[in-house]
Amino acid sequence: MKYITPIAFFLVLALAGCQQQAATDGEIPESLEGKKALLKEKREALSALTQMVNTLEKAIAEQDPDAVAANRKLVTTAPVERTDFKHFVEIQGSVQADDYIDVTSEVAGRIVKLTVEEGDNVRSGQLIAELDLEQLTKQMAELETSLSLAQTVFERQKRLWDQNIGSEIQYLEAKNNVDRLEKSKETLEFQMTKSKVYAPASGVVERVFTQSGELASPGMPILQLLNPRKLKVVADVPETYLRAVSRGENVKVEFPALAEEQEAKINLIGQTIDPANRTFKVEAGIRTTSNLVKPNLLAVMYIKDKEMKDVVTVPLEMIQQEVGGKDFVYVLSGSGKEARAKKVYVRTGDAYNGEIVIREGLEGGEQLIMEGARGLANNQTVEVKTAG
Repeated sequence: MKYITPIAFFLVLALAGCQQQAATDGEIPESLEGKKALLKEKREALSALTQMVNTLEKAIAEQDPDAVAANRKLVTTAPVERTDFKHFVEIQGSVQADDYIDVTSEVAGRIVKLTVEEGDNVRSGQLIAELDLEQLTKQMAELETSLSLAQTVFERQKRLWDQNIGSEIQYLEAKNNVDRLEKSKETLEFQMTKSKVYAPASGVVERVFTQSGELASPGMPILQLLNPRKLKVVADVPETYLRAVSRGENVKVEFPALAEEQEAKINLIGQTIDPANRTFKVEAGIRTTSNLVKPNLLAVMYIKDKEMKDVVTVPLEMIQQEVGGKDFVYVLSGSGKEARAKKVYVRTGDAYNGEIVIREGLEGGEQLIMEGARGLANNQTVEVKTAG
């Protein structure tokens, strides 16, 4: 350790000298040329100082190896590999039902019995409600009376017509009246068979609109069925990703509230751009892995927008930055007692899921310093921690 003190003393003297020189020189020059000249001068001084420090360290290492070993920083390394890189964009969406069915009555009548409640599972063809068709019964009785009279008039008119008595028009009107009432009777009989309402498909009762004792009308829903097996995730995707999506492509869908994810296939891409937010609609069918996946559940759709083959990637947290904005990493140079941390400047690219692409600076195969990389200095001696 007795050799470390002179180095520190030398550095202090050098720093004091720089500060004294800066004080002597005064403030930073205002002109651009002056600033460039001063920066070049300081860089040369720093380079000379760094070379002096390295020279002293090597000299000390030759005379006192224990002193250098005590100053080594313990680090871990990992090989820099070339791999395929994929970048995904995260789009927030929601789960929507692909199959809502309104169960309606074909005739008007008062509901005398409702056999299901909200949340019940029903199967196709199951009885949903029974209607009181008293009004149709009364209409049928009135219609039968009119039909009986019409048949009597027709029969008498026919006998007269057979005897060439009366006009043909009277005979035809009587016959037409009978035919019309018989058709009306058939229609009414068919409507009376609709006193029972059945489920048109299987599903879950999502909502009941009309309760027992209330009047059901044709076309007005009694209840709404939801098919829980046909759900989809719908997301509004920015128009900048138009080229990134295609029908039939697989995407990853995540449900944050359930901590679940699954693969889904895009089955619909909107044909228009919403002028309000410059997005287009994308739908992907999903599997109902549990009854927890419900309509309006928040979902995140991961769409792959970039893919690069055989590129260098490193953990994002390993990228350090100088004050001037340059990115760098530390790689291992040498081995054993000669192991040092070498600063390598890099040019980075896209990042995703904790990995970042290195466009320039690394070729693959280098030993990247992982643990202990923070706080290192260029050419600082290090000791690689072995596994176990």
